[in-house]
Amino acid sequence: MSSELVRPSTPGPVSPITPVPRTAVPVGIVDPVAQARAELKAALAAIEDKANVARRTNRAVDRLAVKLRAQPVLATVAVVTAAAAAGAIVWSLVRRYTR
Repeated sequence: MSSELVRPSTPGPVSPITPVPRTAVPVGIVDPVAQARAELKAALAAIEDKANVARRTNRAVDRLAVKLRAQPVLATVAVVTAAAAAGAIVWSLVRRYTR
């Protein structure tokens, strides 16, 4: 249940049903109890989104993968840089160990 479908409050070129993010409270709730529940649900979803490091990391990796697939030169530079950084770390650790 990543998003709820609600009718938009302003007419426009959007579809009649617009998805609302999990961290937003739908507009037009009249019942105070339902409003409080919606606010609590949105607050808990926001806390979960902020605190779930694994999910945030996966999203960042997915965004990076899309960018790298679109730009192969950037992907090559990223791989070479990562390999050079790993090599430098291993080299410095071995050097410290042997001294």
